[in-house]
Amino acid sequence: MTSAPGRRRPTIRDVAAAAGVSRGTVSRVINGGHWVSPEARRAVDQAIRTTGYRANQHARSLVTGRANSLAFLLTEPQQMLFADPTFSILLRGAAAALDARSMTLVLLVAGTEAERKNVASYVTAGHVDGVLLISTHENEPLIGWLLDENVPAVACGIPLGYSDLVASVSVDEAGGARTMIRHLRSTGRESIAMIAGPLDTPGGRYRLQGYRDEVGERFDERLVAYGDYSAKSGSVAMAELLDRAPDVDAVFAASDLMASGALATLRERGRRVPEDVAVAGFDDSGLAAALDPPLTTMHQPFDRISAEMVTVLLDIIDGAPRRSVTLPADLVVREST
Repeated sequence: MTSAPGRRRPTIRDVAAAAGVSRGTVSRVINGGHWVSPEARRAVDQAIRTTGYRANQHARSLVTGRANSLAFLLTEPQQMLFADPTFSILLRGAAAALDARSMTLVLLVAGTEAERKNVASYVTAGHVDGVLLISTHENEPLIGWLLDENVPAVACGIPLGYSDLVASVSVDEAGGARTMIRHLRSTGRESIAMIAGPLDTPGGRYRLQGYRDEVGERFDERLVAYGDYSAKSGSVAMAELLDRAPDVDAVFAASDLMASGALATLRERGRRVPEDVAVAGFDDSGLAAALDPPLTTMHQPFDRISAEMVTVLLDIIDGAPRRSVTLPADLVVREST
């Protein structure tokens, strides 16, 4: 509930009383949630909602010298924010994690050199306390700049070229790929192809590595095609695979979007899924379940990834050592295999 006109504005004291904790605990939750038990944090979050308490951001900024906001930085062309559903899910999760702490999330897109310069100027001006790096490519110049400027940052996925210097939250890309290939083999498939993502991205590199590791001595370059994570690139890659290896009976795409493109090409070529060719993806962002047939895929826990990224970044801002987190990807079996 919210305070009606003329009523006293709820205070930290009111939140503490409602939650059954000390004012110091409430203050720690509001300022990032560090050194607070999960039970106490949940109690405080519930009390904040019940009392209608809102932090005075301006006053807090004056005391702490912080902006009380983080940047969600997408280093991709602007249209990818809407074309790839994984980005919007991560954005939603990060916004929710910060809202629970009465903090603000600022969306920044840097897919061009001009946008990179604008982002650098904005961050340097102190408008945000740190940066959540989304979809980084190998040796992304903005990462080097953030390091030079000592701007706290955490990457979604292992930042290629900077893995020893930048904290990250990722899924087990290679392990997830191995799990998928084992699943496809368990269905009796023998000629398993892969549509890999760009090799300058962690998903492109490590999912292909997992595929190669699991295939082992039977690895065949003819059974690998490459895309850029888009549906169109998946369609083109599937056509290449069918032309090179007409007997392919399964394909693992490094993203659900590329798998959707593969499905379209197989339909055009008269190949039945899964009777003739099994199709699998990676992400489980919502698209997979809506495809025809519904897609078998590796599930990424996007909400948890967002929450972990926010927690790791706020810890770094508070002076904690840099750390990286790896989460499991889980197999979700549907009708496409």
